[in-house]
Formats: sequence, structure tokens, C-alpha cells
Amino acid sequence: MPGDVVLGGLFEVHYSSIFPELSFTSEPNQPRCQGFDILGFRHAHTMAFAINEINRNSNLLPNVTLGYSLYDSCATLGISFRASLSLASGQEEQFLLDETCVGSPPVLGIVGDSYSTFTIAMSSVIGLYKLPIVSYFATCPCLSDRQRFPSFFRTIPSDTFQVRAMIQILNHFSWTWVGLLVSDDDYGLHAAQSFQSDLAQSGGGCLAYLEILPWGNDPAELRRIVDLIKTSTSRVVIVFAHETHMIHLMEEVVRQNVTGRQWMASEAWTASTVLQTPQIMPYLGGTLGIAIRRGEIPGLREFLLQIRPDQQYNNTYGNSLVKQFWEFTFQCRFAPLPAGWLEAGGALCTGQEDLESVGTELLDVSELRPEYNVYKAVYSLAYALDDMLRCVPGRGPFSGHSCASLQRLEPWQLAHYLQKVNFTTSFGDQVSFDENGDALPIYDIMNWVWLPDGRTKVQSVGEVKRSDSEGEELKIVEDKIFWNFESKEPPRSVCSENCPPGTRMARKKGEPECCFDCIPCSDGKFSNTTDSMECTSCPEDFWSNTRHDNCVPKKTEFLSYHEPLGICLTTTSLLGTFICAVVLAIFTYHRSTPMVRANNSELSFLLLVSLKLCFLCSLLFIGRPRLWTCQLRHAAFGIIFVLCVSCILVKTMVVLAVFKASKPGGGEVLKWFGALQQRGTVLVLTSIQAAICTTWLVSSSPTPHKNTQYHNDKIVYECVVGSTVGFAVLLGYIGLLAILSFLLAFLARNLPDNFNEAKLITFSMIIFCAVWVAFVPAYVNSPGKYADAVEIFAILASSFGLLVALFGPKCYIILLRPERNTKKAIMGRGTTKS
Repeated sequence: MPGDVVLGGLFEVHYSSIFPELSFTSEPNQPRCQGFDILGFRHAHTMAFAINEINRNSNLLPNVTLGYSLYDSCATLGISFRASLSLASGQEEQFLLDETCVGSPPVLGIVGDSYSTFTIAMSSVIGLYKLPIVSYFATCPCLSDRQRFPSFFRTIPSDTFQVRAMIQILNHFSWTWVGLLVSDDDYGLHAAQSFQSDLAQSGGGCLAYLEILPWGNDPAELRRIVDLIKTSTSRVVIVFAHETHMIHLMEEVVRQNVTGRQWMASEAWTASTVLQTPQIMPYLGGTLGIAIRRGEIPGLREFLLQIRPDQQYNNTYGNSLVKQFWEFTFQCRFAPLPAGWLEAGGALCTGQEDLESVGTELLDVSELRPEYNVYKAVYSLAYALDDMLRCVPGRGPFSGHSCASLQRLEPWQLAHYLQKVNFTTSFGDQVSFDENGDALPIYDIMNWVWLPDGRTKVQSVGEVKRSDSEGEELKIVEDKIFWNFESKEPPRSVCSENCPPGTRMARKKGEPECCFDCIPCSDGKFSNTTDSMECTSCPEDFWSNTRHDNCVPKKTEFLSYHEPLGICLTTTSLLGTFICAVVLAIFTYHRSTPMVRANNSELSFLLLVSLKLCFLCSLLFIGRPRLWTCQLRHAAFGIIFVLCVSCILVKTMVVLAVFKASKPGGGEVLKWFGALQQRGTVLVLTSIQAAICTTWLVSSSPTPHKNTQYHNDKIVYECVVGSTVGFAVLLGYIGLLAILSFLLAFLARNLPDNFNEAKLITFSMIIFCAVWVAFVPAYVNSPGKYADAVEIFAILASSFGLLVALFGPKCYIILLRPERNTKKAIMGRGTTKS
């Protein structure tokens, strides 16, 4: 259609061609296009409709009429490239609008092409002239390179965003193990490159395989690829390819009966009706796809209904395309007819057939997606031209603030205004281009529904878009999605199952990062998140639980009153105290008898009291250690035991003094061992131990301590002695007095029977020393509460030894042999030695 300004267009009205060898003769061979594509035919008419609509709009380009020159690319690179060169430089005469108005007006912009590879070839040459090219279907990310393609724009999002949209869907359904199939062209290869890069950056998954689909029907290669799909553990297959690739691929999928796969479609075949057949839908049912934004174009259907081979495009090449469409739709032929056509039952076209009476896809305007992009592309060029013509002289964007004029318009000037286009369609979508010529991306998410009656429906289940204010946003209505699985639930596609809390991920060498083993955390470490890379050490006072997914306070261990060992020791201590009390009561009741009064009864009572305190002081070693118990336990133990041993030592010394005094001239000795001297000696010896304990407590006091060295999962509460020297001096002083008592008693062991208490003291000291000699190595090598148990055992054993050895025979005589509790018996007269 002629006009003041002509826009060019490239569309795929046929999808294959027989292309003879090109020659440079005066009459080159012409290609023959085959396979009529109704959708491509509708794309071309959408451009024609948009231009007619703009020409009727008095607010947009009011004094300029747009025309168009549309070419059929036949889905062939050579034809598309020749068409683009014809549009850019194929004018037969020079255009001189400002002088004679002779010649065809120039083509100021091109809408097309649909294939990325064709567009790359075209833009590489046309871009040298800065002629604006606005594609409605080329999605290769490489076309965003402003250095290579300075005047390229597009109203369809780049595959860069489509890939990110795919990855967002994968993340939404937690699909981390996917297969990727791409076409062997710029569209597929660049998509694969972007997919691998973005998937690695997002960390949301891995590719189980990446395969390139062959052009044409290559049975061996297709069989190999389908075998890989069949054997792979991945349940999700993403395909960036064209409809023709999918047709050949699905033939092999059906032959091998590969089910149980979730297919994801790129925008190139999401709306393909060729694949929605009863034979293929059992395999492709439930497919999720990225689709070009759907739009509404009011009046387009009415415009398409006006197509008539006898009313439009008279004497033009376009008229032959309309006739081909008519013949394709109504299965008739215009004259001249092929030989035998009528005989074969073919009908003759009249040109008056009713389009509404046939189910042609041309009139289905419910899902206008590529057409909507064509519509926006035409309006983008129109708005750019309108802005340019409204330029006020002296305020223009070019040198000297000049404006461009229609008569001397340079293509790069229109490209400048196209870069700044910003308008809103009647459907409500904003159209503008970024610095790379890409439009604001928005996609619909489609789902292939396989209905029970065998029909199919492609429905929208969400959208993904990017806006200047909110960034990238994904919306999916999961309740609307049809899943082609028995469970009617989304499939699970992972190389390795998620590592639960309590484990960490360990990469498998030589395999993708999505393939890993789950290693349980070691003791003392935990992980409380899924797929944790490392296990974290618990704080000092905590330990990992049995599942290793959390830290719990460590069990505290000390010698408790509630555990069997503590109960036994407490019972024994109280028993010893009770026995001491009973013996003390017996001695008090029989205090006037010779057995009690012999050998200083006062020291005997003091010894019983000290033994009772010895039994009681062992209780300080049971229970949770506290500062006061740690300080008191050793001090009380040391002082009480010195008091006890001091009494025994003084009693031994008195025995020796009395024996010596019984000899002639020995009476003077007894004056040094009177009652006052005995008390003083015991007090002095005990005071020395008290001074040792005081110095120890002041300089380096025992304190409670949480020991984690014995057990990793337990805290052992214990009392550290503070100063080892102080503790050694305390024990050493007790040992010194005990050894001295033993030596003196040993010297007096053969005294006459009336002084036979020395034998009892000797025996008691042997027990005492044996217990404490065994105590030292046992105490040093016993951990935690067992060290306290060893010390308690030593206290109890030595106390029982002293109690039984010193007071057992006396109680026996007092209670069971009272006839021997006489002065004569004690002095050794009137009885015989037994």
C-alpha cells in the first residue's frame, strides 16, 4: 500500500522453500515457497491493520499517510536477507519529494523478522545505514549488543529475561535437576548459554544434560537424545527450540513411549497447535510454557473478514498471497486449473466464499500474542515519526538544536526518536525501550490442559514481568495448573534429596553441585537448616542432640544425693554418725566404770565427737559444688581429722608415760601428761592444721569448676583444690601425725595387758595409713564425681577403722562382758590371760 512514508515488513507466510542455486545472471532463478502458514499471514495483516488504524487517527501523524511494503521470508535465511536488502536499497528511482514528488517513498523502518538468525544477518547489514528495525519475534540476547546492532529494537522480551523467567518457575516448584534441549541456531545456542550462566549464578539447580536438536529429521540423533531423556533421573525437560524441532522430537518420544516427564516450553512453541494432537498430548499434557504477552486488538477480526481476492491487492504480489490463502482455506483452485483437477473432485474458487462459515485459524483473535507485538512495533515507529515531526525548530535534539524534516530524513534520526518512545496501548501495556532497544519484559505462563473428553486447551496460569518500580515478579495460580501425573501434583526433580537438619552436604566428585551425599554432623556439631553446607560447633556449655539439629545444654554431672552412689555414701555416713552417737551414749551411760575411765576418758569422748564429725564432713562432698562447700569440705576434713589423730597421738603418748611412770623413778614423767597438757597438745596440733587451711583458703581457695575435659557431652561440676601445694600440706600434716601415732603405738604394742590399748591404737593406725596411702593414687586417677567418691570412701573407711578398732573391744566388754569391766580386771589381777 502506498503512502507518504513506507514501513517495511518481513513475515513468514510460507514455512519452507525450494531454493535453487542463486546466480548473478540477468534472470536469476526464483525460489518457490511452499507450506502456507496462516499465522504468518495473520501477522502480516496485523501490520496492515495497524497502519490503516494509524492513518484514521487524527491525533497521530495527522498530515502524513503511512504505507507498507510486506515481504514473505518463507522461513528461509536467503529469502529474508534479500527481502531486507530490497526494502533498504531496492528503490528504482531517487526520491525527491520536495521537488517533483517522483519515485517511490523511502522505507523508514522495518518490522521483522521472526527468526533470530535471520534478524542477526539482516541487522548486521541494515544496521550500517542506521535504518530502524523493530522485531516482533526475535529473542536472541545477542541482539541487545548496541555496538553490533545500533538501530535494532524489539517488542518481544529478550531470551535473557525468558531464561530468568524459566529459572524462577524452577525455583518456585523446587526443581533443581533439569534437562535442556535447544535448537541448533542462534536462538537455541544463546538461550543455552544464558541458561547455564544464570542457573549457576542463581544457585537454584543444575543441568542433568544439555543437547542440541538437529535440523531436519535425524533419526539416529533423535533416538540418542530421547534415550538420554528416558534414562535420566531428571523429571523436567526444558526445550528452547522451534515448532519443527518439537515435531520430530515428539515423534521419537511417542515411539519410545517416554512418559512421566514435565515439559517446559519456550515461547517459540508454547502456542503450537500442531503438537496438541491425541497422539502427543499423553506426553505433552501438563506442559508449562512461556508465552508472549497476550493482547487485544479491537477491530482486527472485522478487518480480517474484509479479505477478498477480488477486492484487495489488485495487480499486486499480495493478491497472489490472498488467493493462496483462499485456496488453502476453502480447498479450491482459481484458474488456470491443474490438469485433471475438476475430474478429481476439486472445486473452483469463486472469491465469494464466506470466511465465517469455515473454522479458519485466521479469525481466532482470542490469543493474540505475536500479533500484539507486531501491533506495538508499528505503533512504536509511528510514535517515533510523530515525535520527530512535532519537533520545534531551534529546540531539536540534533546539532545546532535542529530538527529533522520528512523531505531530508535520515534513518538514524528516526532511530534517535525511537529510542525515546514511551506510550501505552489500548490494552493498558506500557511500551518503551531501554538503552539496548529491549522493551519492558512481560510473559504469560501457559499450561497445556488435557481435558477428559480428549480436547486440549492452553490456558494462562500466571505471569512474569519486570517493572521499574517492583523489579522482576512471578505470579502463578497453582490451583489452575493441570499436572499430567497420577498424583495430580507437581513432580519432584532433584539429583539428590535435600539434606535434612542434622546433616551437611558433601559434593560428589566429578558430578554437578546438585548431586551430593548427606553426611551426619559429628558429635558436638549441629545444622538446623536444610541443605546446610557445614555443621556448626555448639557453644561450650551445650552439646548436639541425638538428631544433631540443635544444641541442648550439656548434662551436668556431680555426686548427687539422688543417684545410687550418692545414696549409698550418704547412708554409710549417717550410719557411721549414728554408731558414733550410740557409742558416745554407751560411754556416757557407763562413764563411771573402769573401762571408760581408764586411759583418759576425756580424750575418748573428744575422739568420739571428732569421729562423728568425720562421718558428717563427708556429706560436704555430695551435692552440687558451690563456693562455700568447696571451701568448707577440705578445711573441715583437714581440721577434724587432725583433731581425731591428735587425740589418738596424745592417748598413745599417755600410755607410754604411764608405763614409764610405773617403773621405779618414773613418776616425774606423768606431770608432763596431765589433763591440761593433753588438752593443750590437742589444741596446738589442731591449731597448726587450722592455720594451714586458713593460709590455703586465703591464698588460693578451692572453687567450683565446670570441667568439660572428661566428657564431651557432659559438664562435670567439681571443686578444684586451687593450690595443689596447700592440699598436699594439709594431707601431709595428717599423714605425719598418723605415722607418729603409729610409731609410738608400735613401740608400746608389747606393754603388759593392763596397757593393752596401745595394740588397738597400732591396729587402728595401720588401717588409717593403709586407707590414705591407697587414697592418693586413686584420687589422682579418678575423674569428676568419682574423685569425690574416692575421698568420701577414704574418710568413711578410715573413720570406721578407727571407730571399730578403738571402741569395738571396749563396747564388747561394757555390754557383753561386764564382769571384765572392773578395776581388778583392768589392772590384770584376779583374771587369767585369755
